[in-house]
Amino acid sequence: MEKILGVLEIMQKKPMLDRVIFGDNQFFGINHMSEEKAQALSERFRDLKAITDVIDIAYDCGIRAFMLNTHEIAKDICDHWRQNSTRFADIRLYPSMPYAHKYANAVAEKGIFGALKDIIMADSSMGEIAGMLTKGGASLFSKDMIKVMQLLVDIEMKAFRDLNVRVIFLQNIVTDLLLGFGVKDAFIGFASYIKEKYETEPGFVTMNMPKLAEFLLDCGIENPIICSAINKAGYFMNPDIESYEKTLKENKIRPIAMSILASGAVKPKEAVEYVCRQPAIQSIVFGASSRQHIEETKELIESFS
Repeated sequence: MEKILGVLEIMQKKPMLDRVIFGDNQFFGINHMSEEKAQALSERFRDLKAITDVIDIAYDCGIRAFMLNTHEIAKDICDHWRQNSTRFADIRLYPSMPYAHKYANAVAEKGIFGALKDIIMADSSMGEIAGMLTKGGASLFSKDMIKVMQLLVDIEMKAFRDLNVRVIFLQNIVTDLLLGFGVKDAFIGFASYIKEKYETEPGFVTMNMPKLAEFLLDCGIENPIICSAINKAGYFMNPDIESYEKTLKENKIRPIAMSILASGAVKPKEAVEYVCRQPAIQSIVFGASSRQHIEETKELIESFS
């Protein structure tokens, strides 16, 4: 009996990844194939209600998992979920951080110390500020980057308080930069901190899944969760589609597929069929802005799964 309870406890701490995850790129005017479409999306989703309306549609279509970048509007979206906690009691979140453009814009406008001051002080109580400064204040000057990383994670995670967070991802801009320099301590430190502080799982977004998979395993991070573009066109799959398929067959990671439509270069049925033919892929992230596209994509994924 004790053994069964122990297994159940482990399962509760490390639940299965959701098969279907709703992404948020469309809300921020991101379309890598068409500047015109990107501009149209940006104009459409300037208003928070336009975003929450689409989120509500996705939820009504049966989607319970949402990947959300830590864009400035993330807090408002999370407030929407908190204010409607009864309706959204079973949502599961996959935050991705940091939202690099937010930091780049702040530094460009106010300089590095002005940006850090605003980021640390935003929406923080005096107690929280004191705690963060105790942890990270001196680190900014001693160049203890692990402590700085922990500080920034805590700041980003404030938006997701009291919500069910399943995986916390390191964004690809940071992941791939650190991967390029081979900074093992940063990956190990991030993974350990997420597990210990937030009692959930770390994830990594990348534009080079084969290289990252090998590197994370070499860091001692077992069965890592890696989110990357995986599609029939080989779009954003570096160095090539063959390397991805080989890595997926080795089955030493938990892959999450994004950009499955290759920004419209692959038809939905072909796109979903290709991804679902890769048995190692545990989850599929997709974004859409209409009920029809949300319903159709979700149904296609479920039909091939």
